[in-house]
Amino acid sequence: MLEVPPVSIATRTGDDGTTGLLYGQRVRKDHPQIEAIGAFDELNVALGAAKPLLTDEHTRALIVALQQNLVALMGELACAEADIARYSASKFAKISFDDVQRLDAAVATLEARGLKFDGWATPGANALGSAFDTARVIARRAERRLTALPAHGRSVRPELRQFTNRLADLLWLLARQAEQ
Repeated sequence: MLEVPPVSIATRTGDDGTTGLLYGQRVRKDHPQIEAIGAFDELNVALGAAKPLLTDEHTRALIVALQQNLVALMGELACAEADIARYSASKFAKISFDDVQRLDAAVATLEARGLKFDGWATPGANALGSAFDTARVIARRAERRLTALPAHGRSVRPELRQFTNRLADLLWLLARQAEQ
């Protein structure tokens, strides 16, 4: 048998098909909260994949800030319903209305540039546009997972839904801008 180092990513606690939430509660790895966290994690990775393609420092800074927001969002989703008050009182970063407004401003800025589009987009004009479109569809999947949580007993603050919806809109516009 292999010896496990004192500090290892391989804790083996998930070998039974469960994973831990933020304050220690164990849930199945296919639990709706874990599905939502996983979708947002994929979105974070997709945004990271777009960064090396960026030449505009303003857009790069926006993407970095969005990735930090996603980490905060995943942290909030990683606590059980019974631990929401504890999480709210914690010093962990949280998505705020200001974060939603920052996305609204970014959307308005891109729309003011008069981007040309008609009907459905056909992704693939270039690598950056494709990267943003990939992130967009992952954002919409994450949004669906987030929206499903209340039906499974996990409340969701309105700011999380608003942030996710605006983020997908922004990514659509960033893809169209990259194509032009």
